[in-house]
Amino acid sequence: METLQKLFLSIFILFLFISCSSKEEKLKQVYDYGFRYYQGSPEHMNAFAYALELDSTKAETYRELSVTYLKRGIPHQWKDWYDGAVTYDPITWQPWRGYLYLWFYRDYKKAIADFDASDVLTPNFTDHPQGHSVDYWRGIAYLGLNDYKNSIAYFDTYINQEINESGEGWVELTAFLYRGIAYFESGDLENALINFDKQLQYSRNLSADAKYYKAKILKEKGNFENALININEAIEDFNMGYYNNRPYVETLRQIYMEDLVLLKSELTS
Repeated sequence: METLQKLFLSIFILFLFISCSSKEEKLKQVYDYGFRYYQGSPEHMNAFAYALELDSTKAETYRELSVTYLKRGIPHQWKDWYDGAVTYDPITWQPWRGYLYLWFYRDYKKAIADFDASDVLTPNFTDHPQGHSVDYWRGIAYLGLNDYKNSIAYFDTYINQEINESGEGWVELTAFLYRGIAYFESGDLENALINFDKQLQYSRNLSADAKYYKAKILKEKGNFENALININEAIEDFNMGYYNNRPYVETLRQIYMEDLVLLKSELTS
């Protein structure tokens, strides 16, 4: 099967040489072909490997090859390719590299370094790799380092900017959740509760994570009755799929049914 795929791609490339008169046209055709396929598929990988032969200075080609290796479960090969993308277009791809360091490698310090570098590259603009502000991503990275002060400070920056520009309803829900976790783990239970309630307010009261942490706080305060109500609702929300998770990787501070069941047993024993 793999031999047939390579043969098909070779025939496709030969067709390009015949049908396209310029390198730019060939490159566009190869990109169009590659983007038809899932990132990580042999077709996608082979197409962008050929695109690199056509033009070794195009940052997006390096980026596509990098992500292909990442999604095929060959993460140790992604960085050399991604460094090529950063070399040829650091403004676009350096904050994105930080995102990959954050989620695929849990290398929080390197992630923060790339996010910080993006501030230098675009001093009057806040970059949004993967659709979220670098301040939001820094908040998560610092939480990963258990640096609660900086985590809360960056979530404050992100949340306040969203409120000022668009309104509180536009804030990414997990910003409230993660800021609540940072407050909880630092021992500030009151501010933790405020953030978990904010998360529930804007998620139609559906969040196993927020209710799990509320139950833990209420248990610590000795309010076992309401703690049990929250953990039972957390289990219901979890079973319906309303819990914080990510594709490909475990999210930071991800909860599992075992966590919920354990807390419930502590409240009913």
